Amino acid sequence: MNRSASEEGQVPPMASPLIDGHTRVVGILADPIGHVRTPRAFNALMAAEAINAVLVPLHVGPQDFAVVVTALAKIHSMAGLIVTIPYKESMLALCDELTDAARQVGAVNILRFEAGSAGTRMVGGNLDGAGFVDGLLAQGHAVRDRRAYLAGAGGAGKAIAHALAAHGVAAIGIHNRNAARGEQLVAELRRYYPQLDAHVAPAAPVNYDMAINSTSLGLDPRDVLPFSVAGLPSHALVAEAVMKVELTPLLAAAQAHGLQVHFGRHMMQAQIVGMKQFLGLR
Repeated sequence: MNRSASEEGQVPPMASPLIDGHTRVVGILADPIGHVRTPRAFNALMAAEAINAVLVPLHVGPQDFAVVVTALAKIHSMAGLIVTIPYKESMLALCDELTDAARQVGAVNILRFEAGSAGTRMVGGNLDGAGFVDGLLAQGHAVRDRRAYLAGAGGAGKAIAHALAAHGVAAIGIHNRNAARGEQLVAELRRYYPQLDAHVAPAAPVNYDMAINSTSLGLDPRDVLPFSVAGLPSHALVAEAVMKVELTPLLAAAQAHGLQVHFGRHMMQAQIVGMKQFLGLR
């Protein structure tokens, strides 16, 4: 999908953060930036847990991206950065270290600044997949040994696929409008998880326990459905990574067929907690 899972969604009201000389600062880097919702949710969590930290939006153009990140790393009160469109892949080259998730997905959506005697190290991670799976688990949905269908093989789709595989799904069927990109993701999954039944799936899922939309379809109510739910078994779960719209046309169709649904906001809620932990804020 075109937007990160942590960028949009319904969030609780935010208490005003108390800023002082000890406040840890986190920036969210994007271009454009008007659509981001993460600061509201992140700062609400900081206030609720009495953590002296704040997340602020940083609108940076591509020509200034590398210079800005390098400069921010020199600010001692900066804990790190949340990274979103269009910088997730560009951030890879600036990192001194990558987590396994960031390396496998080929994208960074969070950056931690670590001070040391040799200067500041930049550690890049990716929480998209972990956020999605943690959101499923938090809502009581099983992952291990399930058969999953995934629409979309972009950045969020890749992250979700790797996270599902790491949590023990039995099979993942990938459908992508660009067939070559879907085939590439299937090949990657087979390489990292040889025990997994990773395969290219048809446009309409059949015989899957869960069907997931990781495309941007659903942000606009006029969008076509990313896939038909008509062939899914009655026990199947239909899940969204779209967060701007609570009940997307896909989820509405799933409910009309009597299927369980899982909202995109659960992914963001889990990611916010992951951000706090990755940045070492307490």
